[in-house]
Amino acid sequence: MNIESFRLYCLAKKGVTEEFPFDETTLVFKVMGKMFALTSLDQFDGISLKIEPEAGVALRDRYDFVQQAYHMNKKHWITVVHPEVVAGKLLCGLIDGSYDLVVQGLTKSQKLALDSL
Repeated sequence: MNIESFRLYCLAKKGVTEEFPFDETTLVFKVMGKMFALTSLDQFDGISLKIEPEAGVALRDRYDFVQQAYHMNKKHWITVVHPEVVAGKLLCGLIDGSYDLVVQGLTKSQKLALDSL
């Protein structure tokens, strides 16, 4: 998956916005104001995604390209390094899981607002 495919995949999800809250090169995707994915525009060498802690450990044990997320909570975030060579189906599943995990954590009113979009 290249950076443009990643961007379009994230933006196709309901309620998603793209922002640069940290600097001009760190692209962040949010659903209802909550982060679920981020990457660097300078060098598309990793995608950080939110994950259930147990799943994160299992993925890091199974795949060399799944690592603890740099500058993020290591328990709740992973980084998929070299996303351009990771199987698209696997990467899309991880992005979907991150999005779904964040949506699950939204308040009832946020979920209702998301449903109405």
